[in-house]
This record gives sequence, C-alpha cells and structure tokens, in this order.
Amino acid sequence: MTEAPIAPKRRHKFTHHDITISDDYAWLRDPGYPEVTEKDVLDYLEAENAHFEAHMAPHAGLIDTLFDEMKGRIQEDDASVPVKDGDYFYWRSFEKGAQYRKWWRKPVAGGPDELLVDEPAMAQGHDYFRLGTFSISENDRFMAYSTDTDGSERYIARIRDLYTGAELPDVLEGTMGALVWSKDGAHILYGKVNDQWRIDKIIAHRIGTTQADDVLLYEEPDIGFQAGVGLTHARDYVVIATGDNSTNEVRLLRADHVLGAQTLVRARQPGLEYGVELHEDMLYIVTNDTHTNFRLVTAPLSAPADWHELIAPCDDFYLQGVSAFRDFFVVEGRKRGLDQIWLHQYAGGARAVHQGRQIDFPEASYSAGLDENPEYAVDTLRLSYESMVTPDRVVDYDVATGAMTVRKEQVIPSGYAAADYATERLEIEARDGTPIPVSIVHRAGLPRDGSAPLYLYGYGAYGISIDPGFSTNRLSLLDRGFAYAIAHIRGGDDLGQQWQRDGKLTKRWNTFNDFMDVARGLIERGYTAAGKIVAAGGSAGGELMGVALNEAPVLFGAVAAHVPFVDVLNTMLDDSLPLTPGEWTEWGNPITDREAFDLIRSYSPYDNVRVQAYPPLMVTAGLNDPRVTYWEPAKWVAKLRATKTDANPLILKTNMGAGHGGKSGRWESLRESAEEMAFFLSVTGGAAS
Repeated sequence: MTEAPIAPKRRHKFTHHDITISDDYAWLRDPGYPEVTEKDVLDYLEAENAHFEAHMAPHAGLIDTLFDEMKGRIQEDDASVPVKDGDYFYWRSFEKGAQYRKWWRKPVAGGPDELLVDEPAMAQGHDYFRLGTFSISENDRFMAYSTDTDGSERYIARIRDLYTGAELPDVLEGTMGALVWSKDGAHILYGKVNDQWRIDKIIAHRIGTTQADDVLLYEEPDIGFQAGVGLTHARDYVVIATGDNSTNEVRLLRADHVLGAQTLVRARQPGLEYGVELHEDMLYIVTNDTHTNFRLVTAPLSAPADWHELIAPCDDFYLQGVSAFRDFFVVEGRKRGLDQIWLHQYAGGARAVHQGRQIDFPEASYSAGLDENPEYAVDTLRLSYESMVTPDRVVDYDVATGAMTVRKEQVIPSGYAAADYATERLEIEARDGTPIPVSIVHRAGLPRDGSAPLYLYGYGAYGISIDPGFSTNRLSLLDRGFAYAIAHIRGGDDLGQQWQRDGKLTKRWNTFNDFMDVARGLIERGYTAAGKIVAAGGSAGGELMGVALNEAPVLFGAVAAHVPFVDVLNTMLDDSLPLTPGEWTEWGNPITDREAFDLIRSYSPYDNVRVQAYPPLMVTAGLNDPRVTYWEPAKWVAKLRATKTDANPLILKTNMGAGHGGKSGRWESLRESAEEMAFFLSVTGGAAS
C-alpha cells in the first residue's frame, strides 16, 4: 500500500475582525481556478488518489460483490411509463448494459417511435456526460437540449429540427436550468451563468441567429440572487423568478409576446417568498407573508399584488406548492413531516373553494407527490409513491372517483420481499427538548441489544427535506444486519419552514446537535452501540459530518463525507466564489458581521480539527465542482492527517473529470456506491458477512 501523502504546510495568515487565522493549506487552491494547472496541487491530488486506490485494492473483491448485488437489483432494460403531452406520448428507457438513457416519443394517433435524445451516443468520447434538459416547441417541430461534459454545470444548448433531424447552427454557451420556448416557437428563453457561476441574466434567443444577437430580458443586480425561467402550467405565461435562500420575486410575460412588457407580481421584501401559478386570469400564489408554513392567496392578473386569502396557514400543515389544472387545482404539503396531496375544485368564483379532498396513502411513513403531469386539461393525475420498504410506484389517480391504478412498480430482478423488512418512524429528543423525527428501516427481527451496526444519514440545510424513500442499494447493508436511519434534523424543512429557520444562521448548532443526539438516542434504544454507527452526508451534509467528527468521534465506527462543505469560514469570507453571496442568508455574512464570523468559526470543520482520535474516514471531491470547490475536502484531509492521533484510514478520492454529483453513468455511479459500502464494511468488520 502506498504511504499516505503528507501535504506540506506553507505559512499563510490573514486577519479579519481583529482575529488572525492561520491557514497552512491555503496553497491547495489553484490561483487560476476554475482552471487547475498548478503542478504541486495536481501532484498532491493524484497522490491522494493513488493512496485511495491502494487502500481499496484489497477490497476489490468485496466491491465487485456489492456492485454485482446492486446491479442485480436493477432492471437493465427499463422504461418509464409513457406520458401524454399534446399529440405525442413521451418516455425514456435504458437498454441492457447501457450507462445512459434514450428519450423517445410516439404520435398518439399511431406511428413509429421517434428517438429524441440518444445519451449513449452523445456520451461517447467523454469521461463525463450529463444531459441538462430538453424542451419541445409547441408546434412539436423543434427540440432544444443542453449538455455538460466535464461536471462544471456550464451547459451548452443546441437546437434540432425534429422533422428533418438536422442540428441547427444555433449554439448557446454557458446556460443552466430550463430552456423555455415561446408560444410560436421562434424564441428560446434561457438562463446565462456569469463568471461566478450565477444565473444573473434571462435571455431570449431567436432561432436562426447567433448568440451574440440574443436579447436580454432580465438582469439581476443583487450578487446574492439567482434567476430562473419557466412556464405556467397552461403555458400562456413565462415565469421569471429571482431570489436567494430566503427572499424572491416573480415576473410574468406573455408566452406569445416574450419580448413584450413584464408584470412584476410583488416586489422583493426581505424574508418574503412566494410562488405563482395561473388559472385563466387569476393568480394562485403560495406565500409565507403571514406564516412560516405558507398560505394560498389569489390575485387578479390585472392587479397581481392584490392578494386575497384562499387557504389559511396552519401550524401543523406546511403548504409547499400549488399546481393549477383546467378543472381543479392541487395543493401539496407536509403534515408532521409526511407528504400530503389535496385536490380542490374551482367553484363559485376564484375566491370560493370547496374544502378539498385528500389523497390517502396506506403506510405510516412514505414519500409521495405529483409525478409528470404536463397537460393542463386532465381527468387523471400521475402520482409517485414509495416508502422505505415499498419500491417506487407510478400511480394514476382518477380525479372523479378517487380510484388508483398502479401503472408501474419498480422491478427488482434478483428478488425482493417487503415482509422481510420493517420500517419505523421514531422521535428522539434533542438536548433542548425538541423531538427529532427519525425514519428507520431494517430486517424484520433486528435485535435491540446494541449488537447491530447502523448507517445514519443526515443533511440539514437549505430547507431540503430527506424523504423516507426506497433504495435497492441499501439492501446490501440491511441484509448484512445493518439498520438504516435518516435523521430529519433542523435545517431541512421536513416539519415546515420554521424547522429550517431553527437550523440556520444563529441557530446553526441545532442541526449538528440534533444529528449527534439522534445517534445517541438510537444507541439508548438498543438499535446500535457507540462505535457501530457509520454515518454519511454530502455537500452541506458533509459539513454536518465534519462537525460531528470533531465533536463526538467516539459515536462513529466510520464516516463518509462526499464533496463536503468543510472550509466554511474561508468560503463565506470570499465573495468572488460562485455561491458565496447567495449563501449569506443561510450561514451569515462573516465579512461584515462579527457575530456571524465568530459563529461560523466555532463550527467550521476545517477550522476545528483537533488533536484527538478520529474514526476511519472516506472523503470525495470533484475537480470541476462549482458548488463545493475541490480544495475544501483536500485542505480538510491534509489538516486531519497532520493533526489526528490515530492510525485509522483516512482516504480522499478526487474525481479529476467530474463535479458535484460524482461520476456520470448509472454503472459508474453504482460502483462509487459500492466503494463507500465496502469501505464501511471493511473497517467495521462486516466485510465477510
């Protein structure tokens, strides 16, 4: 096995708010970023990769076994349920052995299948490939699509004539997000990223012209805001939305006159969030203006700021969104952390509404929501449903009768019996007395004597919930005696927006304490024991892993931190980095705020590495990652290796041609999952089981 590389320390200090910070590994940030060409930086990353490969080499057989197990649970030649959109059915499929999908359509009236996007062909010759999006013009003739071939998430969009199969000369560089067609198919609207990887412009491109001739529709002046573009469900209006993590505003323009006047729904106000749908001439707006759990209001399109309450806010129902169909509208939300779907009929005018009908689901813990429903006039809703023991289902719901028809259930070729597993929904009290929900799954009959190992997952940021869904990959751990738990900690919006607010800014420590307290609670209840917990998280969840490791390393038998946001103080002090200004509403602005500086400094994993023993740790990074820059995990690993007192494995893998999501392609991604699992099993003694 190769020796673990030791990164040299190079003296670097800076002073802010009269506090001097030493950062001996600052040199790992290439000054030419996003180009990384410095030889000593690349040499160090390659040395870490070699060390990673050498450490994992003895476990190659286990990795192969796990990979084969997980691959055996995937139907290789799988296809989605066709979705009707206008005159065509659309679907996607994998062919046996293929890494990437193909996207198809077929006329409703009958005719041959038409291949729209051939991802396997597009991916040839690229180490990394990701389809960003594709969009069909309303006359069904043109398709706009975008691709990324290095993981930097700066997509290139192109346009194809579907009647002739010809690629048009139009090439749109630096796009991100949706590609929206005007009603007449003459224009494509898109978001353009700037040098800081922020969408600050919404642009209209006329088909047949060069990108230099494009027309600027909107430019966002606030460096903390990002813009995006979409359509209302009826496709009559284009929606231009801009915002950060806590504030937004929306503009509308007619889809048949995209170069015309724009209507501002309501001007931005700090902390005000709202989303807009349209039914005929009435806006349906979900907003947090009076309550953190949001309410539904309406407003005439002619007076969009004249809001009238339609559905009042509720302390125990978190209203997350509204979808307006021709004959009814759908409200989605969450009650006590579980997904809810309500149907409402338009009746007696826009501001009179029936009580609504809830769609019921059979299990005590599950994940459900609207699936693909592109058409405006429908009498059947396409839903998705799954739980920690129920494979993913695609369900058609008859709006008139309430009857449900399962159109597709995830096939597991190697076999699966739900009765062999059990799922529970627990509440574990945090140190401040707050009950924290925990979703857990395990083999039926799991002993409660502390003998079982347990995989604990957490995220806890940006109001992102971690739903209790199904995973075929985790069966490889469950079948080896592990329990698997999700800690629904504060910082996510699992229990509403207040749940998010209670884990951000000055309350950030709640997130970390919740996770550690859940681990202790699971130990107290006999699900596992200290040192038998393996924990994993990515991005902001990697920050969570870093804090938990610094604060309570004895709880964990091993940890995986994927593209971890661990150099928090340095990143939040650097407003030239892609995401920093927009992140201040989540973490605080340490540049101007001494209290934010002190708070971030108190938990930033890199700044709080301690002289102590740490459990085995696997870390991953992406050289082209624009979200968490590669040097954050590299610096953290270098400092840990120089500081920790144990001889436990510490390995870093940097994907040199990928970004935030790791390798592309379903098998490459699956192998990375097998690597993590093999790492956990090898260091916790479960490899032979």
